[in-house]
Amino acid sequence: MKIKRRDFLKGVAGGAVLTAVSSPIDASAEKKPRLDNALGILYDATLCIGCQVCMVACKKANDMPYVPGDTLETWEKPSELSSNTLNIIKKYEGGESQEKDVEDGFSFVKRHCMHCVDPACVSVCPVSALSKDPDTGVVTYNEKACIGCRYCQVACPFNIPKFQWESAFPKIVKCQLCSHLFKKNEISACCSQCPTGASLFGPVNDLMAEAKRRLQLQAGGYADFPLSDIRTGKTVNARVAAYNKEIYGESEVGGTQVIMLSGVSFTKLGLPELPDESYTGVAETIQHTLYKGLILPAVAFAGLAYVIKKNTKE
Repeated sequence: MKIKRRDFLKGVAGGAVLTAVSSPIDASAEKKPRLDNALGILYDATLCIGCQVCMVACKKANDMPYVPGDTLETWEKPSELSSNTLNIIKKYEGGESQEKDVEDGFSFVKRHCMHCVDPACVSVCPVSALSKDPDTGVVTYNEKACIGCRYCQVACPFNIPKFQWESAFPKIVKCQLCSHLFKKNEISACCSQCPTGASLFGPVNDLMAEAKRRLQLQAGGYADFPLSDIRTGKTVNARVAAYNKEIYGESEVGGTQVIMLSGVSFTKLGLPELPDESYTGVAETIQHTLYKGLILPAVAFAGLAYVIKKNTKE
């Protein structure tokens, strides 16, 4: 018996169409809520002075090697995250104005793992080397389980995970919110060392409430801003900038545990413009629909059976 490739594809396609008509796929995914005890960071670009102390603190806390350009002598060296750098401060310049936190002036922006509520990197990892802590929500990495497939790099909408190409025994490198310090009752190093409160650690629900409070403050006035850890009550008094009325990370790809405020639009700061729906949720909804009741295998089998019957002689 000889089965023509065209006939086989016709049969499968016909079955697929029939299935799609009878069981349409709903690509809208149910949004996962943030964990009640989720921990994260509020980064306020208007309070950031670009001192890069957070970068140095991150290196020390995570025992990361220093590379050329890590010194404070030059700006944006390194210019991007790498297998040696988990956290960077970048500078935005939008024109000739010397005023900070305005579109035609300049601003700073902090880049590291956003710790998504519904992380794509966790979803695509075939060996669970990346996982989301059920208590804190922090996305952590287990190098012993990793097989080096780098699917997480492709899946991450923020382009965060990096691979150690230069190592004989490479692993994936990303910010883990200094979760190894939690057992010592310490917080993320970047927040503990930030002198202005630009990087603030704490429960995400509290950080979100604080971010919304700041958006209601009168620009040009002065206000108290929590310092290091929102739970300690320590504050610093600073001038209120004219905020861009958006909290980045509140809804992007289902929400993140690192949220941001700025006086400049986030797209100009280099942050991706993303939908509210989680890519993971949408993909899993489609997959579950296709495989519910073995629909997809049944369609393939039906197409194959049709072609066999058509091409079988008595």
